[in-house]
Amino acid sequence: MPDINNILRLLDREIWLVTAAHQEHRGGLIATFVNQASIVPEAPRMLVGIAKQHRTWGLIEASRAFTLQLLDESHLDWVWRFGLASGHGGDKFVGMPALNPVASLECRVETSLDTGDRTIYVAEVTSGLLIKDTPALTMKRLLQLAPPERLQELRAGMMRDAAVDAAAIAAWRK
Repeated sequence: MPDINNILRLLDREIWLVTAAHQEHRGGLIATFVNQASIVPEAPRMLVGIAKQHRTWGLIEASRAFTLQLLDESHLDWVWRFGLASGHGGDKFVGMPALNPVASLECRVETSLDTGDRTIYVAEVTSGLLIKDTPALTMKRLLQLAPPERLQELRAGMMRDAAVDAAAIAAWRK
């Protein structure tokens, strides 16, 4: 596995805020499993993977829609709020200033695939807005910018999520 992990470390994924709402509930999480799923300009689509333990997953399942917001370096506070805290304990949006991402894509789920630990969504992009022309925040840059206490929280959260995901994958494979 060392070669596989070293290969995957070469990738530098953009940081996205995925938000969803259903009825009076709303939620959001930080994601790097976001990709363009179509090269057809008239039919833009996105591919997004959301872990099932997250509250936002349930909101996407219920609403069949979500919004992708591409972040830049000015959004580190968003990463901490939406990436380190659970939405099961409360509304992460309370007290937040207006969202001002690099870009925003409104998406409607067309189909999904259960992979044990997460659901992979293929979604039609119904609208999009380029808000500012700044470079996207990437995972490598986030790790460079994170203060030591946040870096420790990020790593602990990733290890915790990886353990939950590993158990879900193992159960799904049986």
